[in-house]
Amino acid sequence: MIIFELWRILRVRAFRVQMPGGAAYWTVLDDELVVVREADEYLRQVRFGEDNAELTSKAYAGAIALYLAWCRRTGRDWRTAAGFMGMFVTWLRHVPRKLGTSGGAEVLVGPGEKSVRGASRINVVLAGVRGFLLHGVGSGAVAADVVPVLFDVSENRDLPVEARPEDGTMFHRLKARHRMKVPKHQVDRASDEEIVALLRACRSARDRLIVLLMARAGLRRSEVVGLRREDIHFLVDSSPLGCLIDRSHLHVVRRQNVNGAWAKSIHSKPVPVDSLAVRAYDQYVFERATVERAADSDFLIVNLFREPIGAPMPPGAVNDLLARLEKRAGLARHVTPHMCRHAYGSNLVDAGATLDEVQELLRHAQASSSLVYLHPSTQRLRAAVERVPSPRLSEEGQR
Repeated sequence: MIIFELWRILRVRAFRVQMPGGAAYWTVLDDELVVVREADEYLRQVRFGEDNAELTSKAYAGAIALYLAWCRRTGRDWRTAAGFMGMFVTWLRHVPRKLGTSGGAEVLVGPGEKSVRGASRINVVLAGVRGFLLHGVGSGAVAADVVPVLFDVSENRDLPVEARPEDGTMFHRLKARHRMKVPKHQVDRASDEEIVALLRACRSARDRLIVLLMARAGLRRSEVVGLRREDIHFLVDSSPLGCLIDRSHLHVVRRQNVNGAWAKSIHSKPVPVDSLAVRAYDQYVFERATVERAADSDFLIVNLFREPIGAPMPPGAVNDLLARLEKRAGLARHVTPHMCRHAYGSNLVDAGATLDEVQELLRHAQASSSLVYLHPSTQRLRAAVERVPSPRLSEEGQR
């Protein structure tokens, strides 16, 4: 709401557009509530041409709205203001989100004060603005000399021979010039004790199923609330469903969902589940059957206890659920949905899974992405050290 207040005062705002087919994206309106054509073309490409989530277009629409607002406040043309990007970064860091009401004047915070926007948020804004201006270059609305202002441009001839295309094709590489340094904060895993405490704090079968799908199947929050009932194959033999995968599993499928849920992979991914998830699902089916208004929804996870009854839960509701559960369980720290997913990856390795198995189960395109999910337990680290023979024992074994 604070950011919306900023856009309102500056007469530039982000706006959600619902398409006839149900899909939605975000665009930008000017002070006359007219769509900014160049921004709209870019945001539609981000959403539909690049097959991104609605939230991506929302973040970029907010970024472009801020950029256009800054251009308007400083009297600059957005097409040529890229040369002052450093000043835009300063504006993002230090201009309060809620502007002063005394004549609409902006008052910068003093040196040493905490930034009003974090480095991650500023980088998202800059990424959206860079994409917007590059799209303008491609359409002819922005001069091409903006590119070296935004990026360090280099050719692939600078790369080692092994890294160049075999056909000799030359291409340019772009590295963003303006980017905030983001402190690295490794996401911790939820401990088994914390997960058990969350499960005990659940007051419904639906909530237990949500926790187990994240902690025992590694689903992201959007994947959980994006599941349809047809995705659940909790059978010994799924061939009657047209599926050749044995034993209990579910399918993560990317779809256009009315609740904003979005699966990251464009390919359908089967996910095996254990008996705990199957049992929780069976209990949830009976619980849901008692709510008549939930019968018609094809979504698996729906509202049962608050309005609108039967509507699919949005991704943010999963965070709200965990916040209530951790408070009810008396946990000493905040547990996020992603920490449950990290617990799943770590438990796989602790149980002897190899990296390629973890990569496949976490549905990562690159094995390197799976490494950050591995949090070896102290017992496993101790066992690894003790498995290394001492030099003395090695010498005695050779005699």
